[in-house]
Amino acid sequence: MYENKFSPWRLWPRRDETLGVEYPGVYVLAYSKQNFSGKPFTWRKEVIYVGMTNSITGIKGRLKQFDNTIAGKTGHGGADRVRYKYLNYGDLVKNLYVAVALFKCNPRSNKPKDLKIMGEVTKFEYLCFAHFVEMYGELPEFNNKKESPKYSLTAGRK
Repeated sequence: MYENKFSPWRLWPRRDETLGVEYPGVYVLAYSKQNFSGKPFTWRKEVIYVGMTNSITGIKGRLKQFDNTIAGKTGHGGADRVRYKYLNYGDLVKNLYVAVALFKCNPRSNKPKDLKIMGEVTKFEYLCFAHFVEMYGELPEFNNKKESPKYSLTAGRK
């Protein structure tokens, strides 16, 4: 379900190479030692996070915030949870994959057409959550806020 909306998987360091990353959208992250870069998106148990953005900086800006946080800065709550488990940035990004579903619109606009599309972005993220839970019985690991601690709230580690 929804597989045709997503780009092929890309290794994290190549995340900005997808055409259209300046637009809002939904992104899916997977952690795997198996290389599936360039392969068509499919839902897989290795998915660790689903996120979205309606920001004027698009997917590219949101993934930059994610990257900054897993590298040791702050700014992205989900990435803060990833950082708790994966302290070594270099090791993490060798095995981190991303696929994006882009929604072409102008997030600076208040035109009904653009506002409706931005609403579809939010709806699509929740449809993705629901589909993942239907497939695997739970949210992706780092979307589960109750079970996944944040690095910044634990003074680094317990």
